[in-house]
Amino acid sequence: MDNIGRFLMIGGIVLFVVGVLVFVAAKFGIPFGRLPGDIRIERDGFSFYFPLGSSILISIVLTIVINVVLRLLKK
Repeated sequence: MDNIGRFLMIGGIVLFVVGVLVFVAAKFGIPFGRLPGDIRIERDGFSFYFPLGSSILISIVLTIVINVVLRLLKK
């Protein structure tokens, strides 16, 4: 149970940091959710939105950050 609590706390901190980064990015005009490649379909009584471009960008950035952190922790 000790490990589960630790993982939940770390997950909460990570979500908080990601939320702050998205908030700060919006203040600086970085258009997450409106990047080229984001799919938006709007019709009468129906709307579909899939942030493909934003997801790819976030995935690339997180991959780089995680790799750098892991390399620093191994040394």
